[in-house]
Amino acid sequence: MDGVPRVPEQWRPDGSAALRFSVLGPVRAWRGADSLPTGSPQQRALLAALLLREGRTATAGELIDALWGEDPPSQALAAVRTYASRLRKVLDPDVLVSESGGYAIRSLGDGALDLAVAQELATDAEKAKSSGDLCHARSLLNKTLNLWDGEPLASVPGPYAETQRARLEEWRLQLLESRLDMDLEQGCHAEAVSELTALTAAHPLRERFRELLMLALYRSGRQAEALAVYADTRRLLADELGVDPRPGLKELQQRILQADPNLAEPSAPVAEPAAAPVRPAQLPATVSDFTGRVSFVSELGDVLASAEGRVMAVSALAGIGGVGKTTLAVHVAHQARGAFPDGQLYVDLQGAGARAAEPETVLGAFLRALGAADSSIPDSLEERAALFRSMLDGRRVLVLLDNARDAAQVRPLLPGTEGCAALITSRVRMVDLVGAHLVDLDVMSPEEALQLFTKIVGAERVAAERESALDVVAACGFLPLAIRIAASRLAARRTWTVSVLAAKLADERRRLDELQAGDLAVKATFELGYGQLEPAQARAFRLLGLADGPDISLAAAAAVLDLPVEATEDLLESLVDTSLLESAAPGRYRYHDLVRLYARACAERDEQPPGERAAAMSRLLDFYLATTSVVYAIERPGDRLVDHLEPTEYSGLGFNEGAAALDWLYTEAASLLAFVQQSAGTDRLRRAVDLLWAAKDLTESGANSHQYETTARAMCEATQVAGDPRAEGRARTVLTDVLLVSGRIEQAEEEARLAMELAGDARDSTAISWVANNRGLICLHQGRPADGKAFFDQAIEGLRAAGNRPFEATSLCNLSRAHLGMGSVAKAVEIAQRGVAIHAEFGRTVRLANSHYAVGIALHRAGRHTEALGHFSEALGILHDHRQRLWEGTTHFRIAEVHLAARRPAQAAQHAEQALALRCIGGDRMRGNVLTLLGRALSVLGQVDRARACWREALNLYEQSGAEEAAEVRTLLTPATAA
Repeated sequence: MDGVPRVPEQWRPDGSAALRFSVLGPVRAWRGADSLPTGSPQQRALLAALLLREGRTATAGELIDALWGEDPPSQALAAVRTYASRLRKVLDPDVLVSESGGYAIRSLGDGALDLAVAQELATDAEKAKSSGDLCHARSLLNKTLNLWDGEPLASVPGPYAETQRARLEEWRLQLLESRLDMDLEQGCHAEAVSELTALTAAHPLRERFRELLMLALYRSGRQAEALAVYADTRRLLADELGVDPRPGLKELQQRILQADPNLAEPSAPVAEPAAAPVRPAQLPATVSDFTGRVSFVSELGDVLASAEGRVMAVSALAGIGGVGKTTLAVHVAHQARGAFPDGQLYVDLQGAGARAAEPETVLGAFLRALGAADSSIPDSLEERAALFRSMLDGRRVLVLLDNARDAAQVRPLLPGTEGCAALITSRVRMVDLVGAHLVDLDVMSPEEALQLFTKIVGAERVAAERESALDVVAACGFLPLAIRIAASRLAARRTWTVSVLAAKLADERRRLDELQAGDLAVKATFELGYGQLEPAQARAFRLLGLADGPDISLAAAAAVLDLPVEATEDLLESLVDTSLLESAAPGRYRYHDLVRLYARACAERDEQPPGERAAAMSRLLDFYLATTSVVYAIERPGDRLVDHLEPTEYSGLGFNEGAAALDWLYTEAASLLAFVQQSAGTDRLRRAVDLLWAAKDLTESGANSHQYETTARAMCEATQVAGDPRAEGRARTVLTDVLLVSGRIEQAEEEARLAMELAGDARDSTAISWVANNRGLICLHQGRPADGKAFFDQAIEGLRAAGNRPFEATSLCNLSRAHLGMGSVAKAVEIAQRGVAIHAEFGRTVRLANSHYAVGIALHRAGRHTEALGHFSEALGILHDHRQRLWEGTTHFRIAEVHLAARRPAQAAQHAEQALALRCIGGDRMRGNVLTLLGRALSVLGQVDRARACWREALNLYEQSGAEEAAEVRTLLTPATAA
């Protein structure tokens, strides 16, 4: 920066030369974007006094009092005139005017003074809040608060400036209280804790901040800390002012003690606006030829319409496959959209398939759709479900849960708040879903079935052969899916008559008479539809059904078919037209689960040559591995891991920048991980393990941790059964990474030991170096730095031999921490700085952030706090851009350590709270570390009761894991230490 004061973004003129002034910080003036000189402190005091009078005239005597109070200099009047003259030369003509022996500032345009802009924004925010539009009100208040640029009237002398400074600061705090109150109204309690912790430290006697902090902590599941805040407040007020907490604070304490269920709701409920911050619209398109089901449409519509005023409306629609559950549910949901103006969420839970969708994964997608940042999405199912309910609180959202396996899968996905509704489809009756309205959907009546058939085929053709049409729908078992496929086939064959179709269906039924009766009609229809496909269409239909996963992208489908993307899209869209394939979203396709099973049966029966099925799956795995390797290389340029993965024959995608690469990886995560598991027990096993390794961002970011770990364990079992030491060594290396991220050190040690043995047997130098680095990290966690150094030296030697300079630099940074553990602080700093220098050659990467992190730790130990904070801040920016929220949280913890060591407990507490909100690498053990540090910071701030609550929670986490840090916390909790 060049030191020239900038025009605040909120009121910067669009290329005009208008005058602008600021008082919510230093007193400054601009003409357009150019800064104007405002003179000496007393001259700025005169300018401020005139600006704050908002155009009213100030007499010379009033200005003298404003600048000097009761003891003005002898030449005060002359000085005032001199200051006014100088300002008049700087400002536009007719702006500073003389009038009645005094002065005034006039003729300013709208928004010329930051204070006036702030007042207007605050007024608009109050109006928005009164009308129930909390989202807009919060946005306006944030804009208002962003106009402050430090202390108001900074460095301006005089009693008037002092009075106005205090007034403006008080107003700022009131605006903060109002905005924080709205934050809690809208369920942003976890995010508010960090800010409120800092505010209570800066303003310890301001009870409203304490009250809001208690509520935020309670809603974040930290009841003990919330009660401790009250105890700290009561003691502080008694010691400093000799008074008790105000009644509102006492009442809140009692409600927390009683676990008042209403505290989980907004404290002052306000009707939410129709326009929410993010309004998802995820419903699949409804079919234009929807037919019949009149009573069901009416019944379900009535239930959904009753959502307003009810805790939650839940309807569970059950029926056999192909009976039209999804079509009916989507149709009803579209009709009810008006009752849910804040959005509609949709997911296929894949309950009828081999791998039903995991509720944690579904909630992650829902939270992102509702506007939650990746960094705010917790790991555990319970925390995600709680955040989901919080984000829906006060909104009216419809959730369509399609193809559910059972009630257990559904329960965490239910909104649970008034005004929201859930519509569920499943093959099983949800009798154990308490409070659900159960609907059993049977096949269509003959008349409804004929109406559907007629809408697709055309009234003229059906009218001429009504009896044959009835034979067709009867042969389809009156199942909508079967009718739709058969009718689509007839509609595409203008030379066929309805009787021809009926005869063909009868033939198919005879050919399939060995099948079970319940599947007969659908499979006969499938056979008819499949039999009329062109060869290229039939091949695509067979092969695309082979891969597991909720859906498949166009690019992945092109790999399966070994065709250009354009030709693949034409084929897939033609299959959509036949109703044999569904378009899940632009560029993504999926099968109805019955159709997928049939497609696989066709592939087993018809695909020639026999090896083509395996070849198609091999091409898909190649595509996933090649593309994931590109993502890995973009995120970690220069890393040689991608050179030592299994070779691929089919190419993958390329990306112009890192954000697009990460978008692809996170979008494909569910399908990619499902396909890795499907590859267990095949000759694709080695490539599948390498794909999982290259996709490690899915666990390090915290985005797909659970599914990634499940897949890693499955691959460990599969490789062990296969007797492939190289593949098993790599699979256990991957699992070691997962366990390290989650802080399960003892399990990580066992897996790393096995991985090292297997990699050694296989002479897999890439895995050996990787595992050596991991074993070094494990030693650091276990307090064995000398052993850790030996492993890091081994890793560095192997990586140097392989020419893997970025990973070598990473191990150097880890080695610096081993030297720290052995007391060699200066050497640790020097080694970590070498790591930064190497990583800097490869750009602004995640590993550069990790090396800055390592240097920050070493500098902190060296007592060089300012330099340490600089490195940690650099790391934070990079980690945020690369969506590494767990590393972000861990870096906030390290920043908190530095602030505490530098005797800045308020800043330490604020960063510790941010670490808790984001979560950290290291799981519960690291959470215990953060809570311990937070307790230390709070104790220094005099918030002893809340500090002890943090330490008790930390002790519980340590005792559960058997961590040695428990002894330290027990010492902190002893009365003598606390004192």
